[in-house]
Amino acid sequence: MKKIISVLVLSLMFVVAKAQNTDNKKMNVVFILADDLGWADVTLYGKTRLYETPNLERLAARGVTFTRAYAASPLCTPTRASILTGQTPARTGITSPAAHQPKVQLKASVPPKAAPGFKSVACKPVTRLDTILPTLGKLLKADGYNTAHFGKWHLGREPYTPIQHGFDVDIPHWPGPGPAGSFVAPWKYPKFKANYENEHIEDRMADEAINWLRSQDLNKPFFMNYWQFSVHAPFDAKESLIKYYQSKIDFTDLQHSPTYAAMVHSLDQAVGRLLDEIDRLGISDRTAIVFFSDNGGNMYNGIRETTQSGEEFITEPTSNHPLRGGKATIYEGGVRVPCVIAWPKLTKPGSRSDVMIQSTDFYPTILNQLGIKIPKKHKIDGVDISVALKGEAQNRGPIVTYFPHNPKIPNWLPPSVSVHEGYWKLIRIFNYGKDFTHQYLLYNLKQDIGEVHNLAAKYPKKVKELDAIIEEHLKDTKAVIPIANPAFDPQKYHPEEIGIQKGGLRVAKRINHK
Repeated sequence: MKKIISVLVLSLMFVVAKAQNTDNKKMNVVFILADDLGWADVTLYGKTRLYETPNLERLAARGVTFTRAYAASPLCTPTRASILTGQTPARTGITSPAAHQPKVQLKASVPPKAAPGFKSVACKPVTRLDTILPTLGKLLKADGYNTAHFGKWHLGREPYTPIQHGFDVDIPHWPGPGPAGSFVAPWKYPKFKANYENEHIEDRMADEAINWLRSQDLNKPFFMNYWQFSVHAPFDAKESLIKYYQSKIDFTDLQHSPTYAAMVHSLDQAVGRLLDEIDRLGISDRTAIVFFSDNGGNMYNGIRETTQSGEEFITEPTSNHPLRGGKATIYEGGVRVPCVIAWPKLTKPGSRSDVMIQSTDFYPTILNQLGIKIPKKHKIDGVDISVALKGEAQNRGPIVTYFPHNPKIPNWLPPSVSVHEGYWKLIRIFNYGKDFTHQYLLYNLKQDIGEVHNLAAKYPKKVKELDAIIEEHLKDTKAVIPIANPAFDPQKYHPEEIGIQKGGLRVAKRINHK
């Protein structure tokens, strides 16, 4: 009898110890980052009739969907740097996607002058994510995490790749701004070949990520960056999916590109496959998943399309309506992005939050939740949003978006910086006012989400108040800022062209009719 009791006690102790061991296991983290996916490109916000994202809906059912999530920049590379460092582009100096270019520049600068038609001089950005920075990959690896990066990087080639930033694995180890050559094989990666004809790169990245998960000792925590190539240019997709969406095209809908819709579909399928594998491995209760996009939807490239009946047309990839602008603009369409976070025992399944957050916030939130200290000498701009993750109200404070460039796309602005505080948004356009003073655009996003009505003249005190926040941030970050253009020639200045894409596509163009 004593022997039986002893066996029972030992068995019970084993079960309790196993349970405690499971409870004490560190949280795994999967960070899924879409490329150029707009706020209106997913079904989470009820703004699309064309695109289908059921797997993002699945993820949303597990956690919290943020309605006011902002990328730190309207372009990819600066936002990616902000995620890994917790710092804004004003602080890192990475303000445009130049990391694939050959020149290594680790300090931002401003040229002495610009073309005579511009009133301000745009900045030259940092072109690599400096390896002295304590990135998420480095800090989690140092804490015992297995780390891996799959997909797009665009923060520098050797010696600035994911490998140098704390990731044990980097596939396909590609420094470019998008997929090499195409989404559908044959690709042009130097050392990464397709497994079969017409293989889709997003399918392959999901395969690689899943195979890596299966190779892991699940008693040890892991950190996976699954940074999708989708839905960046070049624009191509699986023929079967393009044909499916051709049958759904409605030209009264501003979103009517079957190719782009097919690309969103493949993006969503990859998310679903990761969710399936995490469930199959039995680790969903200790795996935090973040889904985010690096900037708003692309509304300026042209895609040649064919309708189901054979009619050809050219169209923009997508529409960010009701938001104004898109990728590469400081308007809402360029920076407001989809975001879902599912963090077991923290987020409430199926919840939504109107708390305003920014991509800089992931760094302190992830580190604090994992019990990893932020290096004392590393100054960050992000805020721990754990309170918001729990479904509670949180005043995260104002967010600043710094974009000292002027790409000629629809709704473009000269070099600018903006601040969001509550539902107020102020845009400062450097040196474009009278006598090279700054010009201001003020919007109340609660009443005017499309940023149509400039209230700067009506609320000068609010402009002054918000501009002080901008000025404080620029000084605190020691930002390199645009200067007044000494070569400016009023005869060559055409303010009516601001916001107009030069020589580009504005509306869908039918090529022939049948």
